[in-house]
Amino acid sequence: PGSLKPEECPKACDFRCSATSHQKPCLFFCNLCCKKCLCVPSGTYGHKEECPCYNNWKNKDGGPKCP
Repeated sequence: PGSLKPEECPKACDFRCSATSHQKPCLFFCNLCCKKCLCVPSGTYGHKEECPCYNNWKNKDGGPKCP
């Protein structure tokens, strides 16, 4: 797992989702993923290799679950 504490997830996700036009779903899934993985990739997109748990969690169609 990553080094974030669960209470740090909202702030990390606010930044992660700051550039998207889909704020609500981005924040919902980012926080879900952060609580599980305790990691949010740096920047507003990409860099998912920093968080293997976050990167490897897929939805039922095999697409990325975490933004």
